[in-house]
Amino acid sequence: MEPFLSLSHVSKTFHGTRALNDISLTFMPGEVHCLAGQNGCGKSTLIKIISGVYQPDAKARIALGGKIWPKLTPGASVAQGIQVIYQDLSLFPNLSVWENIVINHYHHGLLVKRTALRQIAERALASINVNVPLDAQVESLSIARCQLVAICRALAQDARLIIMDEPTASLTHQEVEGLLHVVRQLRERGICVVFVSHRLEEVMAVSDRITVLKDGNLVGTYPANDMSTRQLGMLMTGQAFDYHIREPWQGDASRNVLEVRQLSRAGEYRDISFSIGAGEIVSIIGLLGAGRTELCLSLFGMTRPDSGEILIDGQTVQLRSNRDALRYGIGYVSEDRMSRGLVMAQSIEDNIISTIFDKVRNACGLIRKKQVQAIVNRLIAALSIKAPDPRLPVSTLSGGNAQRISIAKWLAIEPRVLILDSPTVGVDIANKAGIYHIISELAAQGIAILMICDELDEAWYQSHRILVMKQGEIHHTFTPGTSNPTEIAGVVNG
Repeated sequence: MEPFLSLSHVSKTFHGTRALNDISLTFMPGEVHCLAGQNGCGKSTLIKIISGVYQPDAKARIALGGKIWPKLTPGASVAQGIQVIYQDLSLFPNLSVWENIVINHYHHGLLVKRTALRQIAERALASINVNVPLDAQVESLSIARCQLVAICRALAQDARLIIMDEPTASLTHQEVEGLLHVVRQLRERGICVVFVSHRLEEVMAVSDRITVLKDGNLVGTYPANDMSTRQLGMLMTGQAFDYHIREPWQGDASRNVLEVRQLSRAGEYRDISFSIGAGEIVSIIGLLGAGRTELCLSLFGMTRPDSGEILIDGQTVQLRSNRDALRYGIGYVSEDRMSRGLVMAQSIEDNIISTIFDKVRNACGLIRKKQVQAIVNRLIAALSIKAPDPRLPVSTLSGGNAQRISIAKWLAIEPRVLILDSPTVGVDIANKAGIYHIISELAAQGIAILMICDELDEAWYQSHRILVMKQGEIHHTFTPGTSNPTEIAGVVNG
């Protein structure tokens, strides 16, 4: 069988820095081909060369559609049947779900046949077994549902090769299983799927072949059946990552830093009660729509509960806004760091001090530069952030380092409580380990940690307690040392 796409001697240099170095690969019809590697290894650069966004250096050779291309343009790539689901989604927030899904069909004629286009969108949603209101505006959706819309938009096209760049990053287990089923269906229809994911279990579950990149170089391409997640992690990083259940929390249960009593908000969550002690890590897991993020937004003062109490150090507090939350020492790391957690175009320095501007200004309202530099340098060192110059935009950093910046900005307030909403989404295995180490260090300093987890293994190994939310309620509480993941998964999915 002839390859659908062949790349030979593909390199890419940016301002003297080699992002890709002499890459040669083939992509076969009807295969799922995974691109694996750490953040910054060259995966995104390679994808943009395949899609025509970037032009490779001289001597590159691309064979596609029976033709040799020294380079591709975006138009030529699409014309040859290549579709890409980028990590930033590129949706139109002011349009409806169905309009976003079929947006590329509008140029097919002058008349817009709304009924037919809605049916295309409906079939795309049904193909991955999700139910998103067709007429809802995308700006009203959660990031997880926006991800589903972006996937359906790609599925609605007549593609021969679909590149999925971190398609499951914001999906819970149920949605991931639906997506992987769709990927297998595409493979059976002879479509090549290029799958990029930092979740190695998903890679092993769906891939036929795995290509590993490291520092812009090709490590090799391997049959997935001959590989294990441990071996794959070693090829990607040169390190082995083994996790163990945490020792039981040793704090004083009668002295809680955060306590929630019968908290309710109509349509989002109801009758929520739990507590977190100093240095305790509590995770919340659940399916999409369980109410986890909605609860945490109320704990950060972004929304107001209809009833119930929030207590800090045993005292009832009223959180009318996030300013109140900051005053009580509550920090919140958003699940969507690129649009909500960080200002990507602003400097690393400005992002870190964005939560403490009032503390670093003098009587005239001017920023105390030496104080800012000391704070920024301390946090960059403490979180092992790889940033050559704090004055550079956050957009110049890898995903893992950007996530550390989103944590650093809240550590600047010296929090009592830190809420982490899916803190490892979109980061590679090595950066995940780094973030887990940071969380452990923060807990050791006495900070109470509340963490939303989309992966059961993450909650299992990184928490002292696990709360399972279903339909806006806490159904069960588990302690990893006295339960097992199968039991917890049964409650989550049951």
